[in-house]
Amino acid sequence: MRRRKKKVLPGFRLTMGLTLVYLSLLVLIPFAGLILKVGGMTWEQYWQTMTTASVVASFELTFGASFLAALINAFFGFIVAWVLVRYKFPLRKIADAMVDLPFAMPTAVSGIALTTLYQKIGDAIGHQIIFTRLGVLVALTFIGLPFVVRTLQPAIEDVEKELEEVAASLGANRWQTFWRVIFPSVRPALVTGFAMAFARALGEYGSVIFIAGSMPGRRIVSLEIVERLNENSHEGDLRAVAVAVTMLVASFVLLFLINLWQTWMNRRFVDTN
Repeated sequence: MRRRKKKVLPGFRLTMGLTLVYLSLLVLIPFAGLILKVGGMTWEQYWQTMTTASVVASFELTFGASFLAALINAFFGFIVAWVLVRYKFPLRKIADAMVDLPFAMPTAVSGIALTTLYQKIGDAIGHQIIFTRLGVLVALTFIGLPFVVRTLQPAIEDVEKELEEVAASLGANRWQTFWRVIFPSVRPALVTGFAMAFARALGEYGSVIFIAGSMPGRRIVSLEIVERLNENSHEGDLRAVAVAVTMLVASFVLLFLINLWQTWMNRRFVDTN
């Protein structure tokens, strides 16, 4: 008789059931509640809410600044991760720990620190940074950097230095070695880090409200939702829910497309190798 293999964890049915229950309680049921509540609005009410000048401006600012901040973090995050992995220098461990500061600091503390610092910088250079769109970009870049660096570090560690030496021995210059050998190996991790930084920036609230203020045109979507809730009326609550559901759907679609892009690049990388 065959011996049944002992499994470390319980069978598929039990673990799958626990997974579905856990995800339903934390994710699906709250989101379903939002969608059901926005269903109480007429199409005219929904369209009027979403075409309000302040709402349109908040979506443009949130997605535009989040995307740009993720791009900046993808570029500089790669450099930071490369330096931390490939070079040994004094106080390296302290520099590595500093990357996690945006993780550890409460968002309110981050907002106050950024506001204090960049107010002085703005006064020194004669150009206002806080309470502007530039201030929003600074805050979103600050909170997204660790996602890129921590995602890239293991990928850079896995890049074999022998491949770089082989490329150099075959006559490849530094740019060719980077573009043909190093970048394809770390590209999936770079896209993952970009997507995580982008998603984190979309949902940021605490640090942004200090450096951006609450004036129309400088509100992110999260602050726009709070402003609608502060109306203390049933109509205000419905408008807040409508903005929240739209943000949820738009964020999901964008992240889904980024994941599809990442999957396509991974398959292409495997096929070419």
